Amino acid sequence: MKPILVIGDCMLDRYWEGAVDRISPEAPVPVLQVQRETQRAGGAANVALNLVALGSEVRLLSLVGEDEAGAQLAGLMAQGAIHFDPVRDPALQTIQKIRSVCRHQQLLRIDFEAPPPARCVRALTERAIALMPQHEWVLLSDYAKGSLGHCAELIAAARRHGCRVLVDPKGLDFDRYRGAWLLKPNAAELRAVMGGWEDDAQLLHKAHELRGQLQLEHLLVTLGEQGMTLCSHLKPCLRLPTQVREVYDVSGAGDTVLATLAHTLSRGIGLEEAVRWANKAAGIVVGKFGTASVSSQELGLDAAPPPSTIDNQGA
Repeated sequence: MKPILVIGDCMLDRYWEGAVDRISPEAPVPVLQVQRETQRAGGAANVALNLVALGSEVRLLSLVGEDEAGAQLAGLMAQGAIHFDPVRDPALQTIQKIRSVCRHQQLLRIDFEAPPPARCVRALTERAIALMPQHEWVLLSDYAKGSLGHCAELIAAARRHGCRVLVDPKGLDFDRYRGAWLLKPNAAELRAVMGGWEDDAQLLHKAHELRGQLQLEHLLVTLGEQGMTLCSHLKPCLRLPTQVREVYDVSGAGDTVLATLAHTLSRGIGLEEAVRWANKAAGIVVGKFGTASVSSQELGLDAAPPPSTIDNQGA
């Protein structure tokens, strides 16, 4: 199997965990006595880690600063056996999200980020396009941090090389994702672009309308506690109820869905079946604390029938 190419915004998630026993005398805020600090990979890097946990080989492209956070992120990728191929530059600042946590409850989040220089975004785009002939599946993980500044160009290049592109979008400009094979907005993102809906019929109408406008083969809308909806060209919509048992932390759940889709599709499983696996994976990962992944053993993929016995319609 060819490796899956992941392109997008990477970040380092730091967790400062401890106890709160008093209020600060300087201001009416709790004092967190930090007892443990951990680092996890977020954004596109979390997508890559989820893919590896499921058994895929991954190449990851992103923008990373020549700083301590960038070195930490590179170390996490090495531990995860990910082929990490970042564009590094002294002018880049590695994105960091620091979460102060007491008893698994966030007290505060602190973000460090800055827009990347245009030359770095161009370098990343050219590197990605050069690598596309070596891949069949391309994942664009957009957190609106700047790495995918030439997103439309990446999609056009992928189509020329016969790659199928799956996109996790961000922001209001969905036109930049035109021509992708599959777009995966959540409910809030779809509502911001297409307006609200009162029932399932209106939701499906808006989803089909957006899919047609952007010339997508498939649009998958994740609806949180209401499950998922898949709308495909010339096919009836597939509506899946949620498989969440208990919501503990939704951080990175979209990354898990994107990774599970790509992993199962790359192994010949049909799209509708792949969406069911992704729905199950989302229900597992939201029961974990912080940015996390789901293994093939947890998901039960190891016990799944071979691809030849699964309906491949829609892939």
